[in-house]
Amino acid sequence: MRVGIDYTAGVRQGGGIGRYTRELVRALLTLESPHTYTLFCATGGLSAQALEPSTQIVASARATGSATVRSVPLSDEWLARIWHRARIPIPVETVTGGLDVFYSPDFVLPPTRRGTRTLLTVHDLSFIHYPGHFVPKLVRYLSDVVPRSVERAGRILADSQTTRADLIALMGAPADKVEVLYSGVDRHFRPDPTPGERRRLVQRYRVGEQPYILSVSTLQPRKNYVRLIRAFATLDTSAQLVIAGGRGWLYEDIFAEAAKHGERVRILGFVDDEDLPALYRNAALFAFPSLYEGFGLPVLEAMACGVPVVSSDASSLPEVAGDAALLVEPRDTDGLATAMACVLADSALGREMVTKGLVQAARFTWDRAARQLLDAIEAQGRV
Repeated sequence: MRVGIDYTAGVRQGGGIGRYTRELVRALLTLESPHTYTLFCATGGLSAQALEPSTQIVASARATGSATVRSVPLSDEWLARIWHRARIPIPVETVTGGLDVFYSPDFVLPPTRRGTRTLLTVHDLSFIHYPGHFVPKLVRYLSDVVPRSVERAGRILADSQTTRADLIALMGAPADKVEVLYSGVDRHFRPDPTPGERRRLVQRYRVGEQPYILSVSTLQPRKNYVRLIRAFATLDTSAQLVIAGGRGWLYEDIFAEAAKHGERVRILGFVDDEDLPALYRNAALFAFPSLYEGFGLPVLEAMACGVPVVSSDASSLPEVAGDAALLVEPRDTDGLATAMACVLADSALGREMVTKGLVQAARFTWDRAARQLLDAIEAQGRV
């Protein structure tokens, strides 16, 4: 079969869905199959440096002959204007060539030719649950295009049972059309330190000279960082709170709250993928108090690196964390502080959580996710 994949998020987004797309496609292209893949990318406005995170994946695909890459010199924003706002039905096959199946890992489907079957990943419906935590323009856009894409898709992949249930209840997706495909944890996230990694953290990020509590995610209200900072501020500890993640939207309150505490609270901004495992490994504790997640990959990455985790008990996070984390109601600032203090003070509890976390993280692999994706692609091809 001729399979098209929207790889735009893989080249344009550093974390989150960008990393999901890169890791899933990387694993898919290593599987033996008779299919040919075409990766579609909207690369307009990107520098060579911005494209670097995806260079190895794309080069590997070309070298093995398993995939070709077709790009357009437009930004994803311009494509959204053409395809989804103006609804100009220029099919993606105009760029990719003829396809049997097209897969989008990022919420929305482009126009396709009549005979092309479609597969779509929807990560979460946070824009419905928490519309006030988004820029209004983004809520309007997602509220328009996601339901239309869900209706068009031949099959839908949800990040979790929580998202699957949301798609059925909130968007009327037929239950037999939606399956859960869990993300994986890259093998680079492991507990074994590399030589000199703490020194590199100190040099690059000024982190690691004293104990720190870590949180990793894009800066936006849904991540609940203001409450995390307030909870941390009540702790009697010499540790820092370190938050790693690029700027999303409506993040001004996060910076304002952090500024009240000087060097006790550090916001690093986006951290390169190559540095993330070391940043996790050297943390005393990982905290993830999000109000809503479609999956919550940082929880598993921290566990895979041998770090105890305190997590929100909201949405999909109990699915992901299992019994390996301390779970807290995300609006309970005092409860969050108590849980963090408990782990920091009780070394035996911390060791038990690390052991359970390593087992839990090992259940989620990109290879398994890619094999399930391949099954879904082939099922669509048989329709």
